Amino acid sequence: MSDLPSTETLALHLEDHILDIKLNRPDSANAVNQPMWVELQAAFEWADRTAEVRAVILSGEGKHFCAGIDLSMFAGMATVHEDPSRANEAFVEHVQGLQRNLQSLRICRKPVLAATHGACIGAAIDMICYADMRYCAAETKFCVKEIDIGIVADVGTLQNLPGLMPDGLVRELALTGRYMDAEEAKESGFITRVYADREALMTGVRDIARQLAEKTPLGVRGTKRVLNYARDHTVEDGLEYVALWNAAMMSKIDVEEAMTAKLEKRLPKFLD
Repeated sequence: MSDLPSTETLALHLEDHILDIKLNRPDSANAVNQPMWVELQAAFEWADRTAEVRAVILSGEGKHFCAGIDLSMFAGMATVHEDPSRANEAFVEHVQGLQRNLQSLRICRKPVLAATHGACIGAAIDMICYADMRYCAAETKFCVKEIDIGIVADVGTLQNLPGLMPDGLVRELALTGRYMDAEEAKESGFITRVYADREALMTGVRDIARQLAEKTPLGVRGTKRVLNYARDHTVEDGLEYVALWNAAMMSKIDVEEAMTAKLEKRLPKFLD
């Protein structure tokens, strides 16, 4: 197995084919500073290319999942060129870099399960929008906070939320900056399941990740890819894509192992 990436803002642990990625700046409520943006992308790219990883759990250390962008990053937004047009171009490149950092969750072929507790604000919403499944503890509060600091959310929230919950609710949250509790988040479809507390959350999410890790990795990776493709294309395009995918990627070895294990009443053992 490849060595885990070295990180200063994340805590990484791989066991039983499940990679834990924990935001690890608890003294700052896991606010996303510049190193964390970069390390998130590095961690998910590592998960994508590491065969032993079959599922990823994203969570946060301390009292909160994530309080959003670290305000220290705004200090680095000063004009970097005497020409305003070139300064604006540099700003666009900076934002697009942050977008690529978080898109690594979507691009990662392994399923990503976000487990949130406490505060999930601003950039944290951007982040978990790219997860495949979102779970939370009952006390979790969600907020699209950017409107209250005078900016338009620009790293994924406004592009992804309309596909995850009703459009009118998205607009209300984004334009008012109000908080949404766990129950409303579940009712809207944003959150898959609410757990009583953080301990129950992590136990429940790990159980789901363990179920995913028991499936054929090739099938899981293919299912995520086909679902992502279907979301962004017409039904006809999606049907053609899955037919081509199965024609190229369906594993006779995996199918035989799944059927044999079922007959023998045991868990199947799949290649990574």
